[in-house]
Amino acid sequence: MAKFTYDLDPVSRITAHAVGEPGRRIFWLQARRGRELVSLIAEKEQIRALAEAIDRVIEDVTTQDPLLSAGDDLLLASDMSLELPLEARFRIAQMGIGYDAERDMIILILQGTRDADGQTPTARFAATRQQMRTLSEHAAAVVARGRRICGNCGRPIDAAGHFCPQRN
Repeated sequence: MAKFTYDLDPVSRITAHAVGEPGRRIFWLQARRGRELVSLIAEKEQIRALAEAIDRVIEDVTTQDPLLSAGDDLLLASDMSLELPLEARFRIAQMGIGYDAERDMIILILQGTRDADGQTPTARFAATRQQMRTLSEHAAAVVARGRRICGNCGRPIDAAGHFCPQRN
């Protein structure tokens, strides 16, 4: 069995959020198990891709076994804010997602970039389908709260506006 730098299996809480103004936000993926809190820095597109991947995994699982979808509608409203202090364990370089059918858990494997000592930090977060569905919905909403997109050029519009090459 692989050894992970941070192994939260299972998590008691998992969330994704952004800190800062649109255009300058820092995205976080954070999980807790007992007293251990792991906060990881992510890119906006990684959080978007994670939300989509979670949805695909849940859809695949419930398509293969329709009995698993009974009770999926019971999403518990929970506080999805980040816990303080925000101390990044590492910046996410790669993510993988899978499903453990024996335990009915979705597993996230996260890898950072190699540090100065030549070590590559890793994390494993295991969560229920309900926790992951809540994470997916929240993460998609966080990503959507970013800057508006210009209908002409497809670039983000800052609060001060932007230069649109299509309107030049």
